[in-house]
Amino acid sequence: MLAASATATLAADLEQARAEFLSGNYDRCVSLAKTALKEGEDREDWEVLLSEALLTTGRYPEALTAITNGLAEQSWRLRLRWQARKVFQSNGQSDAAAEMLEGVIQRVSAQPRAYQDAPTLVVLSKAALLAGGDPKRVLDKILEAARKADPKLRDVYLAAGELALDKHDFDLAAKKFQEGLKQLPDDPDLHSGLAQAYEPSEPGLMMAELAAALKRNSNHVGSLLLLAERNLDAEEYGEAAKLLDRIQKVNPWQPDAWSYRAVLAHLQNQPDLEKTARETALKFWSDNPRVDHLIGHKLSQKYRFNEGAAHQRQALQFDSHYLPAKAQLAQDLLRLGEEAEGWSLAEEVQKQDGYDVAAFNLTTLHETMVKFTTLTNQEFVLRMGSHEAAVFGRRVLELLTQARSNLCAKYGLEVKRPTIVEVFPEQKDFAVRTFGMPGNPGYLGVCFGSVITANGPAAHPGHPVNWQAVLWHEFCHVVTLQLTRNKMPRWLSEGISVYEERQANPAWGQQINPRFREMILGDDLTPVSKLSAAFMAPPSEEHLQFAYYECSLVIEFLVERFGVDRLKEILRDLGDGAEINTALEKHTVPMPKLETEFAAFARGRAEAFGPGLDWEKPALLALPEKRSLGRTPKPSTANNDDVLTEWITAHPTNYYALREQAERLIEQKKFQEAKGPLTKLLDSFPHLSAPRVAYVLLASAYHELNETNSERQTLTKLAEKDDDVTDAYYRLMELGAVAQDWPAVQQNAQRYLAVNPLLASPYFLLAQASEQTRQTQTAIGAYRALLELDPPDPAEVHFRLARTLHGLGDPEARRQVLQALEEAPRYREALRLLLEINGQSPRAEIRPPAIGTEAKP
Repeated sequence: MLAASATATLAADLEQARAEFLSGNYDRCVSLAKTALKEGEDREDWEVLLSEALLTTGRYPEALTAITNGLAEQSWRLRLRWQARKVFQSNGQSDAAAEMLEGVIQRVSAQPRAYQDAPTLVVLSKAALLAGGDPKRVLDKILEAARKADPKLRDVYLAAGELALDKHDFDLAAKKFQEGLKQLPDDPDLHSGLAQAYEPSEPGLMMAELAAALKRNSNHVGSLLLLAERNLDAEEYGEAAKLLDRIQKVNPWQPDAWSYRAVLAHLQNQPDLEKTARETALKFWSDNPRVDHLIGHKLSQKYRFNEGAAHQRQALQFDSHYLPAKAQLAQDLLRLGEEAEGWSLAEEVQKQDGYDVAAFNLTTLHETMVKFTTLTNQEFVLRMGSHEAAVFGRRVLELLTQARSNLCAKYGLEVKRPTIVEVFPEQKDFAVRTFGMPGNPGYLGVCFGSVITANGPAAHPGHPVNWQAVLWHEFCHVVTLQLTRNKMPRWLSEGISVYEERQANPAWGQQINPRFREMILGDDLTPVSKLSAAFMAPPSEEHLQFAYYECSLVIEFLVERFGVDRLKEILRDLGDGAEINTALEKHTVPMPKLETEFAAFARGRAEAFGPGLDWEKPALLALPEKRSLGRTPKPSTANNDDVLTEWITAHPTNYYALREQAERLIEQKKFQEAKGPLTKLLDSFPHLSAPRVAYVLLASAYHELNETNSERQTLTKLAEKDDDVTDAYYRLMELGAVAQDWPAVQQNAQRYLAVNPLLASPYFLLAQASEQTRQTQTAIGAYRALLELDPPDPAEVHFRLARTLHGLGDPEARRQVLQALEEAPRYREALRLLLEINGQSPRAEIRPPAIGTEAKP
């Protein structure tokens, strides 16, 4: 009875010590462990716990002494040997750590049945992975057996979740950590692990899990590190430093924390502090590859790819088998345009670790990309799917060349190497090339400095996007990133690119709308000094778009208030390593004054939007801002809603009332009456700034009333202000063709193709209009593109192309007319053209048939 009582007491003491550890009372845990070890009972559990608490608090030499004493007495204990491996590594004794791993593997190989308890199976799973074991077998066999043996053992779920995180399988990681939390709902390590699983895609859930972890243990180093990393990403460097201070009160030598200190110093142009921080991170383990890997990884996330790649190479010098560094180096090289080595490294990682999701995705993508078509000129290397390249590849090169000419001249940049541009027909391929993983559907394009990746038009069906605006935006990033040597905050980079979109074409880029007006005049305007944080976990897609708009408005303000030369000086200072707020204050005014002036500027823009309208928003209305032509709008409330009707009548100049009134009238097919509120709405907005919906509704009313000229005028105004209204562009092409206004047909065909270049009909209209205006090369290009799109009447397209080429004396005309006759052997006009080409009949004028007529017998 006495022995049983003593055992129970020791077990209770051990649980108490573990509870102290999990709640962050590490010194108390150390004290309890040392006392228990003096009594000499159940030494393995106590020695493992003691050394772990000492490591957590940075007492590495003391942990080494403790574990060495334990090994001297119980060297056969696998958990003790595994913990010793960790302690040896933390003290820079890599050879001794390797001996511990080898010893674990040898003992299990010699006596596999002797090591079947759950804690030892967890150790075995980790050793098997390091020895090259199959991760799926480790997960399904070893760790599952450990879970069944002891469902309450936290180490099982931590090991399974960490395995999934290492393989970049975040969904599986979340599942494993969630399973653990069902058994141990207060475990801070499990909450922190789940936060890591949520980090790439669920920032809100990540923050909730970190809060749960820190509620249980306010000294939880892993959670504090994740928060510090998040503040680094948001460029909130002061907050990041405070979190690192908290970590270093727990562990003065924590390597990850000092690695982040090095990153912070680098970003703030403090090279001496950066060097000291890195050296401190390596104080006890001088060739720890994780330190340089972590520094390089964070620098690459800040687009410092050259510096990041250098750190990964250093990590691989410390340990040539360290796969995280090799995988990150592959990504860095691909983003730097050093593709041969980058793809080779990615393939190497995938061969060494077939379960790494990111590496598998990259190698699979490479197999797809080798089939892409490459188009080049002196300035660009453009890669696209073969079909897309044949249809509109040359248009892409022309647009990029124009962007390069305009933007490089404006900002005074000489681009010294060709820019690589990759346009992907599938969104998942774009995401893998850009981020290493599928997902991130909100991104249209990304620029890394000399490499641009972009979604092609086929990648977002049903969601029109102007690809020309996207590529102009991304090439502007090429200019600003190269000017600053990639040393600029995200808000400034995005702001300049959106601003330059609008400078190139007033219809491009984010524009003010009723919701943005409301956000500016409300509480959603972010201070200039904190703008990069606006891109971190925005509450909605609308808030993200507003962040882009606000950043562009800051650039507009800076240029109007201080001039474009000041903006260029700020960029030059950033390239020399200046911090953004310092550079802004140097070339403008002190930050408090700058923020006050900008807020007033933004409010002025908002108040100038519909200045004569009443903007009170009735709670009864909730109206979307975008509509498509050809769709009858539905009222947002029932027609018999007397309260709303009275409110509308009582507010004759209210934006929402006028819009609701117009929608009701159109729904009731009272098109003549609808013109009144819609005209009133449009007259209230200066300079084509009215919301899209007002133009769409008014054009619909004119269409129903057969007032074609008014419909055309309204759609023309809409086309001038919006860059993706394909319905409007197409209707304008039809109306222009009927009126034989060929320049208008050309203009709207070009607008349409800037959104969807994979539809045949705009090319046909563009070619016809170009023939009529004698723009022969444009017509030829349109006909060639049309042939790639399987037109309904290929014979006519071949004939028209042949006739145009023959007019230039191009010998290819003969081949094209023969192809027309191959499709339609009795095509009379094609036969005449062939005779003329062969010199067997005199040249006769062959007029193009009118639109809608049949050219063949």
